[in-house]
Amino acid sequence: MDLNLIHQFSLFNDLTDDELNHFKGAFKEVNVSTGTEFIVEGEIGDSIYLLVDGTVEITQNLTLPLSKDGGDTREKAIIKLSSDIRPLFGEMSLFSEDDRRTATVRAITDCRLAKLMKQDLFRICDAYPKTGYKVMRNLCKILCGNLVKANQNVLKLTTAFSLALER
Repeated sequence: MDLNLIHQFSLFNDLTDDELNHFKGAFKEVNVSTGTEFIVEGEIGDSIYLLVDGTVEITQNLTLPLSKDGGDTREKAIIKLSSDIRPLFGEMSLFSEDDRRTATVRAITDCRLAKLMKQDLFRICDAYPKTGYKVMRNLCKILCGNLVKANQNVLKLTTAFSLALER
């Protein structure tokens, strides 16, 4: 995987070429066909995916499972993302208690991804603390931005629900 391309992702902001070289060989190129779900909500996550080429849709279940049979399986499309903005996926499962995926990501077009395994990311960060600090700082910015968006969506939903109940 071309490190100059990888450097365009926000996860690697402010890394020098030498620091980025620590990741050489850590990425695996993954190609997925249109319609393929390469991250599935609820499954164990062990990696981050960088969208190099293509377009994806992110969905989440509308309800929590109330029984073991799965019950209501309706999903809500959250957002469509193009490789033009250099998005990444799977960062939440790296730090969650049980490493579960929090959304489903489906290819809308044929996609090319760069996959970085959790153990490789942490191994590099441990071996090169200065680089690790920068990457973890960038991950924190990404996670905080996602949390702000999620909070805004909850507020909108709560407001809409309150207005509907008032009628």
